[in-house]
Amino acid sequence: MTIAKIPAEKLTNKIAVKVIAIAASKGGIKALEQILSELPADFPGSIIVVQHLSALFKSHLAEILDRSTPLQVKQALEGAVLTSGQVYVAPPDSHVIVNHDHSISLSDAAKEHFVRPSAEYTFKSLAENYQKNAIAVVLTGYDGDGEEGVQKVKKMGGKVIAQDKDTSLVFGMPQSAIETGCVDLVLPLERIADGIINMVNN
Repeated sequence: MTIAKIPAEKLTNKIAVKVIAIAASKGGIKALEQILSELPADFPGSIIVVQHLSALFKSHLAEILDRSTPLQVKQALEGAVLTSGQVYVAPPDSHVIVNHDHSISLSDAAKEHFVRPSAEYTFKSLAENYQKNAIAVVLTGYDGDGEEGVQKVKKMGGKVIAQDKDTSLVFGMPQSAIETGCVDLVLPLERIADGIINMVNN
């Protein structure tokens, strides 16, 4: 099945007013495919995907996700500007940092929760620079990656969504986020896209 996309030459390339960072580990690829497939081609925000990946192999995650969504998906590059309707996938072995000028930096700083990329770097920098326009989403995965970041997002006025236990392959990451008391919505996988859309529109 071919998914209709807005041609690249017709994209507005407007700097995103709202940015959504989605963190996932085990079971995350299928969850990401479902969420991104349910977002419209004219989605007004920008999305950063932080999926835990092995640094030993070249990643094809951007190409995989691009096939499942009407949005434009690309691997994050140093200096890329966060624009509406775009999805940026963290490359293996690099943290994604959001800068005050709406650009992306890649970092080989120390691992957090034994992983790089880690949601902590992305969530914290996003909270600092997008404040109330930041949305953090924590999906299925082991350990507690993102738990400090969601607290920063909430403190700076942003919103947080966590996947529920029943639809998570592994509940570790969502559970850690929920236990911080900073999660606004706990949703089954099939409702997360709608939750994101409602937060962006409001």
